[in-house]
Amino acid sequence: MKRSQPFILIAALLVAAILLAACPAAMPAEAPASDSAAEEPAMADEVIEIEYWQYNFAARVDAMNQLIAQFEEANPNIKVVHNADIPYAEFRDKIAASVPAGVGPDVATLFYGWQSVWIDSGYLVPLPEDAFPPAMVAEEFSPMVQASFVEGTLYTLPTAVRALALFYNRDLMEAAGLDPNSPPATLDELHDQAVACTQRDDDGSLVVQGFVADPSAQDHHWFREVLVRQFGGVPYTDDYSEVLYNDEAGMQAWNYLLAFHTDLATGDRDLFDGSTNAFVGGHVCFHVDGSFRLGTIAKNNPEMNFGVTELPSHNGIKSTFGSYWTHGLTKKAAADQARFDAAVKFLQFITSADAGALWVDIVGELPAQLEAGSNPELLADEKLGAFAAGLEYSHATFFADESQQRQAIIDSFDMVILTDEDPATALQIAADTDQEVLDDFWSSR
Repeated sequence: MKRSQPFILIAALLVAAILLAACPAAMPAEAPASDSAAEEPAMADEVIEIEYWQYNFAARVDAMNQLIAQFEEANPNIKVVHNADIPYAEFRDKIAASVPAGVGPDVATLFYGWQSVWIDSGYLVPLPEDAFPPAMVAEEFSPMVQASFVEGTLYTLPTAVRALALFYNRDLMEAAGLDPNSPPATLDELHDQAVACTQRDDDGSLVVQGFVADPSAQDHHWFREVLVRQFGGVPYTDDYSEVLYNDEAGMQAWNYLLAFHTDLATGDRDLFDGSTNAFVGGHVCFHVDGSFRLGTIAKNNPEMNFGVTELPSHNGIKSTFGSYWTHGLTKKAAADQARFDAAVKFLQFITSADAGALWVDIVGELPAQLEAGSNPELLADEKLGAFAAGLEYSHATFFADESQQRQAIIDSFDMVILTDEDPATALQIAADTDQEVLDDFWSSR
């Protein structure tokens, strides 16, 4: 049957429309950005590559490698490049050189005390509220994680948190005639048992150290947030605008810490490559450290016979320092929507309760998520239980610049130990330096 001209014209137009719709030139020049991190960050057959950076710490590297493997299996269209080859001493310099140039990590780990500096330097971008609602963080994470909110905005989120406790070498205690089942419960007992445990050879050289005071390790935290409070003071005003640890209580706390070197001579931080390595190597009886040290001991000295107990109390006061390493999204990730969505999805995964449970098994830190942290087996654990018990009375210091504030304590300690400076003068110098850092920070707010 003969077709009419109008019918042929309509058919031709339809064919043209179909061909035009299939032509790439007819597609929009740029797809609109996704508003939800839950959406796929790329086409199913396209692999998005993101970078995660952390400093080199063996147990953390092992744990993150396992999490990345799990994440990539569940998200085959996302590849995570794990850069953990950077030594701790170089980590912040590497970040400072890479992120402003738009290269380096999309997700980076950092000590929570560095947040203010990293934010002011433009390294971090806020976490999207749809993926990380503030109410969810308040409900599901340890209270100390509220320190991740800077001036009301959430910038980072951790996998795990940690507290300080007292490690003790059971074999060295027993060799000194001490009961390894009764480690020091008070500050006075720590002084006494540290003296009893210290051993020297015929030349007077230290063979076994009872306790090594070392602010370059964890003792700067122990001084500020524990000893100062136990002697009746507080380290800062509630808003962290003014230093208070240079008062009478702070001076008593300072003298207590210094006495391990100046009066009791129970240790030398220059031996055995520092106090931490000395304890891990089996040369120190007592050592203040964080739960993360369990992973180091398991890796480097698995046969070590040691225990962990809560930090010694004083005047009936218990205290400990709570802190955490946390993860943030960089401006490099934010520069590309697909990469940003992938980075958000990865950050959600590594801050889940399952990730926290894996982290505690490998690294020894406590899960940041309350669901994982309230595990009865964790609370009853002979090593981790002391850290878990301390979380309810822990204090997480707000740092305007953690490195400068830490260095102020280290330098003043060195003034006394190395140059015989008057302890009160040295402490005042530390407080003045710390106050300058705080004044500079708050003056720009």
